[in-house]
Amino acid sequence: MFFKMRRVFSILLIAIALQSCSEYQKVLKNDDVKAKYDMAETFYEEGDYRRANRLLEQIAPKYVGKPQGERVMFFLSNSYFQRGDYNMAGYQFERFVKSYPKSDKAVEATFLGAKSFYKLSPEYSLDQTDTDKALLKLQNFINTYSESEFYAEANAMAQELTTKKEQKAFEILKQYNKLGEFNYDMLKSAVAASDNFVSDNPGSPFREEAMFVKVEALTHMAVNSFEQLKKERLKNAKAAHAALMKQFPESKFDKEATDLIEKIDKELQRMQAQTVESK
Repeated sequence: MFFKMRRVFSILLIAIALQSCSEYQKVLKNDDVKAKYDMAETFYEEGDYRRANRLLEQIAPKYVGKPQGERVMFFLSNSYFQRGDYNMAGYQFERFVKSYPKSDKAVEATFLGAKSFYKLSPEYSLDQTDTDKALLKLQNFINTYSESEFYAEANAMAQELTTKKEQKAFEILKQYNKLGEFNYDMLKSAVAASDNFVSDNPGSPFREEAMFVKVEALTHMAVNSFEQLKKERLKNAKAAHAALMKQFPESKFDKEATDLIEKIDKELQRMQAQTVESK
């Protein structure tokens, strides 16, 4: 009996769905703007953003300048967002804010527009043009709406994107160092990139490792230098090690850094001994 009732219930659900689909197709194809508006609103409230979006696309131009235009335009923008079409969502939310700057939904639309760009931000290893756009939008929102209920989320997203950009810059300087173990120009680029990174990103979670990479790069440069250049470069590497230890006295790279400083000191002692012998 239970299975029979369950089957009947399933058939009813299918029938209702088919009827709903049939009505949707009928309204979609006719010219009754009011019918489309009512059905779009129903679908939107039910969370069926795909069908709501198609109807709203059709009727939005008809409501420009009308009292319902603000509602239709916000629904259209958000239906794009909910469907994951973030390019169109960002564009439509910006249009909404320009068209209705005093709307009760203006702050939310500004936030969701910025969030749309955030959603378009790619992996850190790819081009970060969209990340830059998203950061600009989020920062503008944060600066303008510091009392907004969306402020904390906007801040969190901006921090995430900032860290992503830092990671990209950090991976570049690591690559310079990796490729330059026996290549002076690459090592020089690694040192310069490390200095720039530390200067530009004072609160970065990658700061400590960036400083360690500088020590490593300078050590390789010094050890593999011509004899007449070696002493000064060893001292530069030693200074970089001292700066790392000052900033991070309990550095997670302590063992590796200690190995490098021992290599530096050993080389300096060797050069000093040679100088004494030559006298």
